[in-house]
Amino acid sequence: MDDLFGHGPENDDDDGPVAGAGTSTGGQGARGQGSPRSPLAVRMRPRSVDEVVGQQHLLGQGSPLRQLAAGADAAGPAGPSSLILWGPPGTGKTTLAHVIARGPGRKFVELSAITAGVKDVRRVMDDALTARDLYKTTTVLFLDEIHRFNKAQQDALLPGVENRWVVLVAATTENPSFSVVSPLLSRSLLLTLKPLTDADIEGLLVRAVEDPRGLGGKVRLSDEALEHLVRLSGGDARRALTALEAAAGVAFGDADDVERSAAAEGAAVEPVIVELRHTERALDAAAVRYDRAGDQHYDVTSAFIKSIRGSDVDAALHYLARMLEAGEDPRFVARRIVISAAEDVGMADPTALQTAVAAAQAVQLIGMPEGRIILAEAVVHLATAPKSNAAYMGINKAIADVRAGLGVGIPAHLRDAHYPGSKQLGHGVGYKYAHDAPHAVATQQYPPDDLVGRDYYQPTGNGAERDIAQRLERLRKIVRGT
Repeated sequence: MDDLFGHGPENDDDDGPVAGAGTSTGGQGARGQGSPRSPLAVRMRPRSVDEVVGQQHLLGQGSPLRQLAAGADAAGPAGPSSLILWGPPGTGKTTLAHVIARGPGRKFVELSAITAGVKDVRRVMDDALTARDLYKTTTVLFLDEIHRFNKAQQDALLPGVENRWVVLVAATTENPSFSVVSPLLSRSLLLTLKPLTDADIEGLLVRAVEDPRGLGGKVRLSDEALEHLVRLSGGDARRALTALEAAAGVAFGDADDVERSAAAEGAAVEPVIVELRHTERALDAAAVRYDRAGDQHYDVTSAFIKSIRGSDVDAALHYLARMLEAGEDPRFVARRIVISAAEDVGMADPTALQTAVAAAQAVQLIGMPEGRIILAEAVVHLATAPKSNAAYMGINKAIADVRAGLGVGIPAHLRDAHYPGSKQLGHGVGYKYAHDAPHAVATQQYPPDDLVGRDYYQPTGNGAERDIAQRLERLRKIVRGT
């Protein structure tokens, strides 16, 4: 247990300096990977491209990332060799930087845009130039959260990037098009990292349990515990490994007495089972019973939509929280909210659809966990808005008539009259241009003959539709000449 959680003897000789040293040489590996005192997420950091979890769209054979990790230029002798990695937290930006730094003839330097300034950048550039000219060593500068650098700080990177004193690997969670200066963007490869899938996270956790760098087979994960850890990770590899380490610690604490008794009797000590209760205690989060591919998915979603439709804002927020805590894709939730805005609120509050669409776009841009605030605002708007399904019912009635074969032909005066010979066919003859009529409403027939007088849209008296109903009655009288 001591070796497992970092209380055993230190052994840093094989993997270079421990965390905090700031630099490492490629032949020794990136910093902080060899110490048993390091967190599990650091110990399990991949040492090669083949160990990287997810991001296979960037790691195919011959890809710039794979070439750069192997020690080659990412884009040939004439192209850029620096990278900007854009993606959500925990998707492997720092990991990829360390993998690149392990290439032959590499020196790794890490800066954080939160604490570093122009002087730090210039010092790294001077050292990198010296290392290149005197020792034939390429410096890999990993700059985390580059979006926090202002323009002057980013400009300080340009000489080193342009002259290739360094291979810059910059990481950001924000769109570089808005947060990184154009000269730096044009000199770098922009690579977009995707959120890790559940399968990616599950494979990572299983590997961490068995790998000697990780838990070394000293624990086993129950299926329920594994599922809980995957759900709570939210696609964040670092969060998943941190949660696994905490749950394993709880499991070992419970098993101490049994382990000491077995050791006293000379019996072999079996791996400790990490169960669901251990993950719940370690993470202070109950396992939400929710199957994204089964009944719970459909039942909770149904209850969510019906609560919005029924104007119970508190129940709607509960089901929203339940889905998000269970790891439901927030984009799926956003799509359901957009549908509800059109189907259940409709023209009673036309701004509800605007809110829903804006929320869907914002969640796509920002991601989780902040996306929960945006989704909650949309849910509150919809649940408290006046309700009308008149537009929804109107299109259903119109579709039913079309499927029944109604709506034969189009009135001749509405047909296209732009091509030669159309006038001889009567197209456009007698058409009244609406803007020439009083109030821009002209009396003339618009529907096919067999649908004259058919009312599809029947507004309610709720919200904005109260005014729409009065206006619609006047419009229909003028248009139909009644």
